[in-house]
Amino acid sequence: QGDTHSTTRSSPPKMAATSAQTFSTNAVASRSREVTRNNAAARVVSASPAPAATRRSVVAASQKSAFAQGDLKVSQRKQTKQTRAATRRAVTTKAVAAPVKTQNVYVFSEKGSDGDQSMKMLLGGKGANLAEMCNIGLSVPPGLTITTETCKDYNNNGQKLPDGVWEEILAGLTKVEETFGAKLGDLENPLLLSVRSGAAISMPGMMDTVLNLGLNDDVVEGLAKKSGARFAYDSYRRFLDMFGCVVMGLHHEAFEHELEGLKAEKGVTEDTELSAEDLKELVARFKAVYEKFGKSFPLDPLEQMKLAIFAVFDSWMSDRAILYREVEKIQGLAGTAVNIQTMVFGNLGESSGTGVCFTRDPSTGENYLYGEYLINAQGEDVVAGIRTPEPISRLQDNLPEAFNQLVANTQLLETHYKNMQDIEFTVQDGKLYMLQCRSGKRTGAGAIKIAVDMVDEGLVDIKTAIGMVEGTHLDQLLHPQFKNEDAYAADVLGTGLPASPGAAVGQVVFSGEAAVMTKAAGIPCILVRTETSPEDVGGMSASEGILTARGGMTSHAAVVARGWGKTCVSGCAALQVNDEARTFTLGGVTVQENDWISLNGNTGEVILGKAELAPAEMAGDLERFMSWVDEHRTLKVLTNADTPEDAAVARKNGAEGIGLVRSEHMFFGSDERIRAVRKMIMAGTTEVRKAALDDLLPFQREDFEGIFKAMDGYPVTVRLLDPPLHEFLPEGDLDEIAEQIAEMTESTTDEVLDRMEALSEVNPMLGFRGCRLAITYPEIAEMQARAVLEAACNAQAAGVAVQADVMVPLVGTVAEFLNQEALIRATAKAVFAEKGVEVPYRVGTMIEIPRAALMAAEIAQHAEFFSFGTNDLTQMTFGYSRDDVGKFVGDYVAKGILKHDPFEVIDFEGVGQLITMATKNGRAGRPGLKVGVCGEQGGEPLSVEFFHNEGLDYVSCSPFRVPIARLAAAQAAIKAAKDAN
Repeated sequence: QGDTHSTTRSSPPKMAATSAQTFSTNAVASRSREVTRNNAAARVVSASPAPAATRRSVVAASQKSAFAQGDLKVSQRKQTKQTRAATRRAVTTKAVAAPVKTQNVYVFSEKGSDGDQSMKMLLGGKGANLAEMCNIGLSVPPGLTITTETCKDYNNNGQKLPDGVWEEILAGLTKVEETFGAKLGDLENPLLLSVRSGAAISMPGMMDTVLNLGLNDDVVEGLAKKSGARFAYDSYRRFLDMFGCVVMGLHHEAFEHELEGLKAEKGVTEDTELSAEDLKELVARFKAVYEKFGKSFPLDPLEQMKLAIFAVFDSWMSDRAILYREVEKIQGLAGTAVNIQTMVFGNLGESSGTGVCFTRDPSTGENYLYGEYLINAQGEDVVAGIRTPEPISRLQDNLPEAFNQLVANTQLLETHYKNMQDIEFTVQDGKLYMLQCRSGKRTGAGAIKIAVDMVDEGLVDIKTAIGMVEGTHLDQLLHPQFKNEDAYAADVLGTGLPASPGAAVGQVVFSGEAAVMTKAAGIPCILVRTETSPEDVGGMSASEGILTARGGMTSHAAVVARGWGKTCVSGCAALQVNDEARTFTLGGVTVQENDWISLNGNTGEVILGKAELAPAEMAGDLERFMSWVDEHRTLKVLTNADTPEDAAVARKNGAEGIGLVRSEHMFFGSDERIRAVRKMIMAGTTEVRKAALDDLLPFQREDFEGIFKAMDGYPVTVRLLDPPLHEFLPEGDLDEIAEQIAEMTESTTDEVLDRMEALSEVNPMLGFRGCRLAITYPEIAEMQARAVLEAACNAQAAGVAVQADVMVPLVGTVAEFLNQEALIRATAKAVFAEKGVEVPYRVGTMIEIPRAALMAAEIAQHAEFFSFGTNDLTQMTFGYSRDDVGKFVGDYVAKGILKHDPFEVIDFEGVGQLITMATKNGRAGRPGLKVGVCGEQGGEPLSVEFFHNEGLDYVSCSPFRVPIARLAAAQAAIKAAKDAN
């Protein structure tokens, strides 16, 4: 298969090497496969766990001891062919005859496959789809897949293969050799292999790949006689580079330095201009790189394969793979499969080539074949940005028969899988081979159009289409776009390929580390690189956009950016990046690190400075798609909004009411408001406090009235004052604060300092706040209840359909709720008497203290609704401070102690159990009790599914997450109905 398109431009951590760990290449060259298998078997069953970082060096040391027998002549090596063949037959027979409890290896070929597409969790997406493509009759190079469960066992077993797996691999390899008609390591008819990763969920570029495996100094000569010297040595130098980086811990830059140096010596600029003799010299230089860093290149093909398998399994736990799974919220996978496949070659000449294509445009969703290819190249050249590829449409001119077959195959695959496909292919001497297919990563705009078009085409039904769109896709569509593209025309520095759409504005950074630090400082940034590698994944995640000098529309940067909704401009050929100076030059302008630039991912424009942004609109296909979503969900979606402006945005995004108005947020709306609040805080008597509250009342009433009008016909839930009072005091030097407040409140500095000391708390989040504050100072709750109900009366008089819900925060006992309920109802009675009208209203409570969840049945006898405040409920259930959890929660997730950050995704087992119990018991105490969620998790898809399954009435989230919650609610309803059937 060889022309894999997984990027492998990164380097694993360096390994320490000693002379004792380095083995003689001459000695290794003499190894027979029988001895290698014995060594491998010892490696597999060894009881002493070897750390992953030192494993390969230990293997090398054992090889030196076993094989330091001196040089063997070529003729002597040929004499061992019969022995090797006999050994292979013996191992194969043993593997077939011996009963295997669990199948670890699945073979696939055009003759038939052990697996199919339904086995994605076991074979990984790549392995399952390779098997499926064989099953439906496509031309696929034969190979074998080592299961994801084997990866799990390998990692649980101290980075060692389980007993019997190596024998299974060898038995599978024999079947592959027989099917393909070539043998690994054969000097006359050599078989070359690729070794690739493949998890159940696509993780493009995040794990390791090795191509052209099986070459050594003898095999390359046999390959040269069969296929030409230039091709043979081109393949060998590629293998040395990739194997060195992926398996031996060397750095690609060392090999790149030798390649560029040789091209300079020969006066050429392209790799393809190097002759066979040049490439032979390059091979020698690449082997010298190994020696320079104390590494020895293993000449035995089986040893190469074994070490490559270990490297792929190890890459499952690499930093970049772990980070990618964290970003994508990928959980519950056993590991990666390993796909070992026969190589076919796109670098055999002008009748060969390789490429990547999508059955539809992944950026726009338009229905045409989208992709790129290169003639006389291997797949890594396409995705790594080493050469800038050609549009796929031009393949029709170069290789028309292969192009027509490719078109037919892509149509077959899309119809078969009923989804847009990402396809990798190679043409060898005019024959098309299909190397991989998977559901393609796409942008938000692409996802919506593909879903809607496939319904219109009759390819999928509406329920299936709803499942094809992710919450992140909607998030992308709601991101701002440039307000006026003509306005920045004079500031355009240059243009690259529009690899991923959108608008990005940020400060320039030149490394992933800088991107992460800049984001942590709250500053948007744009990552600028000559080309990206999987090691940049952390920086790509932290950036608003990505700009690269190299790479096409299917490069690593483009694929990851589209999957994450990041704006990307790639292949900007005029871009000159100076990593050392931290600058780039484009259009005659030199831009420094931390300068501001903007990227237009729709046009490929690179703009100097901050281009003005405008909010996105929901219309067209998106509006139609969301109408399907609303038809299929039962869970209502409300919003958390504190101003009329936020309420209007949420209503536009489809909110069906407000589940949380944080009334205290209104206090910061103006100097007058915060002055009145601080005067109230500093008040020494009830009379002074009431006077300050009287100043606040009209502000709160005005805001509530605006919110009722924005939510005409929908419920509005207002939470009474929740935070501790000290949060409304300014921050800074204590004496300066005291002077400032004294002047503002007409108090003395000493009076202010005394009051501040009285308000200070050791643990304010568990202290004097919420209903405790309102019970102690009832005039605060009375003013807020009056503001809500007067605003409701005024809005109703203006023709607005009002439903006012007043929510008591931080209740832990029934008595606390009864105290506040009595105050609110007395205030309502007084307001209605003054106004001469009544409005419908309810009094309920937030369930945010574990004791309240335990007392739900009793509280519900009086409260008319529950709203779970999952932020505080999570904080108090775990005993984690929400403000401090960031110091350790990342490590907890990475080490598997927690599946997710519980402040982002609801903790199903613990906090979720409290929600389930409180909902059940609350409705037992009050049948028909309205129950919802107003914490951050209310807009998170996994959490929304949980809330749907537990029978809640609604979720409430920020205005911009409303469409995501609507989609998640529909998907949850469809999934639940399917599971029930």
